Amino acid sequence: MVPVEVDVTLTTAGAHQNALVVSDYLDLLDQQRETALAAVAGLTEDQIWRRPGEKEWCIGEVLNHNVRVMASAMPYARFAWRFFRWYGERNRHKPYRNSIPDLYRTGNFPMWTGFLWTPRVRPDNRVPLDHLARDLRDLHQAVRDFYTGKDEDVLGHVSVWDPYFGWLNLILVLRLGIYHDQLHYEDVLQLAHSMRPASE
Repeated sequence: MVPVEVDVTLTTAGAHQNALVVSDYLDLLDQQRETALAAVAGLTEDQIWRRPGEKEWCIGEVLNHNVRVMASAMPYARFAWRFFRWYGERNRHKPYRNSIPDLYRTGNFPMWTGFLWTPRVRPDNRVPLDHLARDLRDLHQAVRDFYTGKDEDVLGHVSVWDPYFGWLNLILVLRLGIYHDQLHYEDVLQLAHSMRPASE
């Protein structure tokens, strides 16, 4: 694990002296998805599945990769909540982190690890854009359903371990997933822009 200097917000649990963040994070998850989907609306199927270069992902593959990454994290979050919620309850009055910098943009993150979540759809195994959009929306609704109604003072003390990032409480898991999505949505926006006429 590469040491990274982290500028975090410490929330005083119980008193909620800082604004609660999970609802805002969930809204951001939805907003950035819809921005990306709006950018690709109107593109042809061939444009959605056109790779910009050798060994580079097309729009369809990028969207599916985002689904795979976040979907892979949720079983761990559910497991941690089911079996270690008691620990969060016991420590709810202690400070915890509820924000984290974008660790994907520090220059240290090994981007090559993306192959672990290789898209399951490809130009030779394509699906309609509506299918990709539905997968994203359904997944994000499941994420919202998981987090909604849970006490942030407890979420902040239930953690999972990542081999690169280390221990992350469930609020930071959500925030880091949003950062990951945004990183790739920027690729989608750039690709979509490059495929539209200059007048648009």
